[in-house]
Amino acid sequence: MSYVLGIDGGGSKTVCILMDDLRQVLGRGEAGPSNYQSIGIEATLQSIQFAIYNAVKTAIITNTLKIDAICLGLAGVSRAADIEVVKGLVQELQNNKYLSINWALQPANIVIFNDALIALVGGIGQPVGIVVVAGTGSIVFGRNHQGHTKRVGGWGYILGDEGSAYKIAIAGMNAALKSADGREMSTSLIEGFKQYLDLESIEDLIEVIYRREWGVKQIAALAPVVDLAAASGDIAANSIIDDAVKELVKATSTVIDAIFSSDSVLEVVTTGSVWRGKCKMHEIFTASLVKKFPEVNVIFPRYEPAYGAGLLALQTTQN
Repeated sequence: MSYVLGIDGGGSKTVCILMDDLRQVLGRGEAGPSNYQSIGIEATLQSIQFAIYNAVKTAIITNTLKIDAICLGLAGVSRAADIEVVKGLVQELQNNKYLSINWALQPANIVIFNDALIALVGGIGQPVGIVVVAGTGSIVFGRNHQGHTKRVGGWGYILGDEGSAYKIAIAGMNAALKSADGREMSTSLIEGFKQYLDLESIEDLIEVIYRREWGVKQIAALAPVVDLAAASGDIAANSIIDDAVKELVKATSTVIDAIFSSDSVLEVVTTGSVWRGKCKMHEIFTASLVKKFPEVNVIFPRYEPAYGAGLLALQTTQN
């Protein structure tokens, strides 16, 4: 029996799953964030170690646990230099005496990717297709049968992230303030933001956004205000949602055109908080994309990204 570890490391948490060669999950553990670009190497290592520890302790295995492969899908890992850094972390893991693991790793069984690929593999259940991530940020990533990949977006909140919760929230606040100025149409977004943030006046957004030093995640958390307004029929809010959908459809179309044929039968998995709203954004996106590419099947994730990492690790033991 082969055992592998799949790790999904992001900006908010780290998830580790312990999987056998029958694709069964024997243990699952969580820990803190592991984006080393933002929290540093040591903190990242601690989160990964703790996630592994939690996964292993939940598993019922009678013999000493031997790990034959590991896959780490980490946010912020995209360059060759990043991969070398993470390889160093894996070596540190193997030197950790507190992890009750017999490491049997060979270089070919240590695989390191960005988090988009494991979201694709976990979401679909195989490494072929497209993932459209629309959460705090946004990215579209695809891989075809030949192993060719294409990424669109993922440039961050300043340079990109079209269709993300952050950009939807920013557009919503812009629309509310322009309406308050009299520059744009009347919108329920004014009252929506006032109620959500307990503001006396929409002008108090200045204090919230600037003086409280809100970051990307806090601002992105305001996207549901736009979603609810759009679901209630607000014209300005629906225009924002329509623009977000157009950007995500355009990004997905670009991936299809780059590595698939226009009549390819393929699955597109959608993941992230934006798709769980009440304004039927998922349905609008699906209808728009299928109109362009009739053979595309848009789905929600079948499995979590850590499971996708586990599948990629397991693949290295079967080659």
